[in-house]
Parts: sequence; structure tokens; C-alpha cells
Amino acid sequence: MFDSLSEGLQSAFKSLRGKGKLTEGNMRDGLEIVRKSLLEADVSYPVVQDFMGHVTERALGKRVLLSLRPHEELVSIVHSELVSLLGPVDSSLHLRKEGPTIIMLCGLQGSGKTTTCGKLAQLLKEENIKATLVAADLQRPAAIEQLHVIGRQLDVPVYSEPQNKNPVEVCQNGVAKAKADGARVVILDTAGRLAIDEELMAELSRIDKKVAPDQVYLVVDGMTGQDAVNSADAFNKSLELDGVIMTKLDGDARGGALLSVKHVTGVPIKFMGTGEHMDALEPFRPEGMAGRILQMGDIVAAAREAHRIVDEKEREELEAKMAAGDFTLDDFKKMMEKVAKPGLMGKMMGLMPGMGQFKEALESEEAAGGIKQTIGAINSMTMAERRNPKIIDATRRTRIANGAGVQTPVVSQLIKQFEIMKPIMQGMAGGGVADRARMMQQLQTSMANDPTMSGMKVKKSTGKRLSARERADLKKQRDKMKRQLKRRGK
Repeated sequence: MFDSLSEGLQSAFKSLRGKGKLTEGNMRDGLEIVRKSLLEADVSYPVVQDFMGHVTERALGKRVLLSLRPHEELVSIVHSELVSLLGPVDSSLHLRKEGPTIIMLCGLQGSGKTTTCGKLAQLLKEENIKATLVAADLQRPAAIEQLHVIGRQLDVPVYSEPQNKNPVEVCQNGVAKAKADGARVVILDTAGRLAIDEELMAELSRIDKKVAPDQVYLVVDGMTGQDAVNSADAFNKSLELDGVIMTKLDGDARGGALLSVKHVTGVPIKFMGTGEHMDALEPFRPEGMAGRILQMGDIVAAAREAHRIVDEKEREELEAKMAAGDFTLDDFKKMMEKVAKPGLMGKMMGLMPGMGQFKEALESEEAAGGIKQTIGAINSMTMAERRNPKIIDATRRTRIANGAGVQTPVVSQLIKQFEIMKPIMQGMAGGGVADRARMMQQLQTSMANDPTMSGMKVKKSTGKRLSARERADLKKQRDKMKRQLKRRGK
């Protein structure tokens, strides 16, 4: 997501890093790279001008120019201005206390509107909120059946009247049925067009007036760039939108629409689609998105993904075992099985601060194969070996490797990885915020200096190689951390 924009901004920050003395000229050179990166990302020109005006005013102040770490000050300034540009956003649906809350989705054909109806229903289902979908897109022949397929997949009721050609009546009857069934939310899937026209706007306006939805959201394709911004502006003038749902942000979207829509239209982005699966819809958070763009991660989103793949009871049991130092290879295998879902591990790493560099490697076929080999090797171990890998000698390694159909070094590497990760996982579970941050930094260092972590090769920067002394210092730090963890556990 927004790789080219992120790389451009990182290039700007790098140009200021390590300067013996920072001048106004140095800073202006770095700011010019920021400006070009935004324009290349298809951000609206007026938005770039306004954004750079705020950033430049703050960046050329004495506090920044005289700072010992001016590049870090610039990162902070750009982050806060991105948050200001994208927000504020209230992602809550403001559900009614009595009767169903009506949400109307509109948008052009191909924007992913019908799929987004299902994703929104899934999001509500995770919160134990009963929803009903209403198939009011009577223009696209397959739209009604598509919504029914989604409803069956999610076990969410879908209301439709295939013979009725009046979308207003379908919506009114659907709302009445949902109310009778006790649904808390009704989601209207309205008709789209290949382009904005008077007929489309007139139909949506009639539904808006007769049904009086509580929230009206426009679904736009994030890969269409400034066309998405223009669509949002046109729809907003006719319907007074409450928000935008931007889809397909997992593709090669350059980010221009995302960064422009709020500034140009005044309409906030409420949700964003980040994949094809029904659970790939996220409430939009300006702070989190700014962090992702600047490769600072998004801890809140990472925690949300973790909660989705591990239920509360499992999570509590696992954290208790890690904090007590009882984390075993069997527990490690269960974690690997949870995150083995295609694309999930890469997504999680992309959300963790400083771990985005491993995202591409973790999404590769090689990484998937490495995970399968890891799980297979653990399955070939006895319960005693899983509880205490230190008893696995050369004979046992050969037996395990033969049982899993892998080479013996794969088993040796698995044991090595586990011994490195175990104290880190223990520290993250048993410590406070500072401890977790320190352990995450240690995990990042371990992955960067051991390309075989998680069973795949990681592309690293071509920066300075570690000397023998530096490697020895890193080993001392790891050993010191292990001793501290053992003392804390006593």
C-alpha cells in the first residue's frame, strides 16, 4: 500500500540524516523531495500546495534547524500534518437506540459496492450486531444474486424483490422487514452506473428522501486516483454524504485519492477495503494511516488483526504461558497455523513499527513453504521434544527431518529460531509498554541479522555490514536480555 509514496518520503528523510550542520538550504532540498513524492502519488495539486505550506513553515523553524536530530523532527512534522490532512474521522455508525439504523451505500459500477455491503455486515457481525442487506441495485443483472451469495456466506439475511423495478419500494419494504425481524442495522445496496449521470442521481435522491437513511456512504475505487475525488465531490453535492469507503487499497494505489478526498470534498474516509476477503474492511484511522505511509507501523490495526485470528480465551491462555516461561514449540506451531492464512503474516508485519521491510519476503511463496516445513517438523516431534527442544540431539534431528520430509538443517534452524524468539515472546507478554517496545526492537534486530528467521530469505539493505565486534556486542545484548528475563521470572 502506497510503496512509492513511502519510499519517496523516506528518501527525503534520509537526505537530512547524518548532516554535520543543517541549513535552510538542506531542509528545502529535503522538502522538495517530499513535494515531488506527493505529486507523483497523484495527490491533488492544491492539496500538495496547502500541505507543503504547513510543513515548510514548521520545518524551517529554529527548533528543527538547530535540533540534534532534524530528520526525526521532520518525520514528526510530516506525520502530524498527514493526520491533520486525513482527519478528524469518527468511524462509529451512531446506531439508533430504538429501531434499525439505515445505512445507504452508493457508488459507480466496479467500485466494489456490493462486496463492501458484505464486508460491512461482517464487521457488524464481529460486534454481535444483527444486520440485514437489501438488494436495491436493479440495474446490474447479477447484483441481486451476488448479494444473496454474500449473505449465505456470512449467514446474514438478504431482502430482495426480483420482480419489482422500483428501487424506492424495495428499500422501504426491506427496511420494514428488517425492523420486523429485529435487525439493528439495514444496509441498502443501491444501483451504480459506469459514469455519473442525472438518472442515477435522481434515483439515489428519491431513495434518500423517501427512506431517510441515517448514514449515506460513497464507495470509491482507490486505484482510480483523482477520478475518485471527483466522484466524491459530485455525489456529495447531490446526497450530502456522511463518509467515503475507499476500496482496493491493497493494490497498487498511489495514495492520491486517499490524501485528497477529505481536503477537496470535506467528506471523511470512514472505512477502507484492504483485500478481497469479507474481513478485509477496516475503520479508517488517520493516525494509523499516517504511520503506515511513513513506515512507522500501526499498532492499533495490528492488535485488531491479532484479536481477529485468536479468540480472547486462547489469547489469555497463550499470554499466561508466555509470561510464565512455558511457551513451547507446540504453542509456536499453533501460532504459525493461525497466521498461515495467505497474506496475513505479511499484513501483520506491515503494521508493526520497523517491520515493513520484511512484508514482501513474508508474502512470498518461499515464506509459505517455510511455514509449512516448520509446522511439519514440529508435527514430527514427540511431546517431550516440543516441550524441551534442548533434548533434540543429532539422532533425533535426523528422525524428525525424515518424518517431515525436510533436510536436517531445517530442524536445526527451527530450534535456533525458537530459542531466539522464546525470551522475546516472554518479555512481550510479561512486561509493560516499554518492555514490549524493547522486545519488538530485539525481534526486528534478530530478523535483520538472521535471514533464515521464519524460513525465508529477507532482502536487506546494502548498508554497512556488521563487524565481528558488532556481532559479538549484539550477542552480549541478547544474553543480557535473557538473564534479565530469567531474574524477572523468579
